[in-house]
Amino acid sequence: MTRNLPIRARSAFDDAGFARTVEGLVSQTQQLYLADGVPWVVGYSGGKDSTAVLQLVWLALAGLPEDQRTKPVHVISTDTLVENPVVAAWVTHSLDVLGEAAQKQGLPITPHRLTPAVADTFWVNLIGRGYPAPRPKFRWCTERLKIKPSNTFIREMVRSHGEAILVLGTRKAESSGRSARMTALESRRVRDLLSPNEALPNCLVYSPVENWSNDDVWTFLMQSQNPWGYSNKELLTMYQGASADGECPLVVDSSTPSCGDSRFGCWTCTLVDKDKSMSAMIQNDEEKEWMLRLLELRNQLDVADDKHLRDFRRMNGSVQLFKDKPIHGPYTQEARERWLRELLEAQAWIRENGPDYVRSLELVTMEELEEIRRMWVVDKHEFEDRLPEIYEAAIGSKYPGRPLDEHLPLGPDTVEVLRDITGGDRLHFELVRELLDIEQRHRSQARRAGLFESLEKALRRGFYDDEADATDRAHHRKATLDRSVSDDDPDPLDLADGYVRPVQEVAP
Repeated sequence: MTRNLPIRARSAFDDAGFARTVEGLVSQTQQLYLADGVPWVVGYSGGKDSTAVLQLVWLALAGLPEDQRTKPVHVISTDTLVENPVVAAWVTHSLDVLGEAAQKQGLPITPHRLTPAVADTFWVNLIGRGYPAPRPKFRWCTERLKIKPSNTFIREMVRSHGEAILVLGTRKAESSGRSARMTALESRRVRDLLSPNEALPNCLVYSPVENWSNDDVWTFLMQSQNPWGYSNKELLTMYQGASADGECPLVVDSSTPSCGDSRFGCWTCTLVDKDKSMSAMIQNDEEKEWMLRLLELRNQLDVADDKHLRDFRRMNGSVQLFKDKPIHGPYTQEARERWLRELLEAQAWIRENGPDYVRSLELVTMEELEEIRRMWVVDKHEFEDRLPEIYEAAIGSKYPGRPLDEHLPLGPDTVEVLRDITGGDRLHFELVRELLDIEQRHRSQARRAGLFESLEKALRRGFYDDEADATDRAHHRKATLDRSVSDDDPDPLDLADGYVRPVQEVAP
């Protein structure tokens, strides 16, 4: 009886062999580099694909005479500040090493570690503004944390030079969707091997490993020495540690999964059901058990129904209905303070109990804490100024931030008196607190422009007795609105106060 053997997946090295294929790609990269004076921007995440691409670019430049290495190559790596700490440390050190190596070897390669603006960071949005943990229908994180920092850098290159060429490790084998998009862009190429970038005008994309499989990438990394002196075997070990079964074969048949499917990303990510890579790291390496605190906090953020943690009003104070129920808005003050406490306690525990290399781990930066504090006190009128108190209780040392410039209308003791007077009614307390804060800020102004508008907004926000009262009033407005529509009155969106038509995706 003949046994059916699994068919081996086709390799990019099948036709010409490994050495000649790599030599051809290096030569192709050299020709593109010398074709014009447009600067290159290489996307580098520290993962296998971007490492392979950067190695090819490095080999191409190293193979050129020194007088032809005139065009700058910028290597950009975006640190979201909530990356898996092990991977983030790996990438940061790699950038330092490759920068030094490029200088010693006389290569025009400059590394750049990009981070989001403080107002765009994960914790400033979640703990400061109160944005709920990201969900597929409210994916507020990707644009702010990853896309904006890199696009800002690239657009600056375009402004300075007119054009930019992006060198990326995108591969068709990653997914059917990626393959379809790359194939569609190929048909719009205006130059050989360079595809347009839909989001960035005057940017062309070069993807040297676009036809490689996962195993092709690993074969290249294991058979080609890293030219800036980093260890590709350590990279393999990191991927292996993030694989659920601890296995990471390089040459496999179609029935064997490759460790190339391992994904690294933000440890706070709630867009996936489970952080498999972090869980596998903890399972496969006792030294990484400290990451359990991160996994626990991530799982606390990822709850199916978090309405009990969120205000029934939107960010602007309005009450909006979807299927006759309020669309809940930002996290309440109590929930935001809880997330900050949990985050700082996790940081303190990891520093005390983790290995030496995480003794200075910073889960949230001082710049972020200062912005969160400003948002609480200034934007949200929470003049209790609770952040320093939470910090000192969690960290065990005095809060090192700057004193607030604003004169707070009430001291801590008086705030508690106000809380008692309002009888534990959260809405009543928040309304009086906001009115006091508005009055205090306008008192010192020569012209009190905007005072009445601010007072009116506060009263609208705190008008309701509770969530049930707000829901009833929203239903009444909706019924009135529907009658107005039937009577051919003006656009209902101009009349609505607290009601919008149902939409698929709504910000807090």
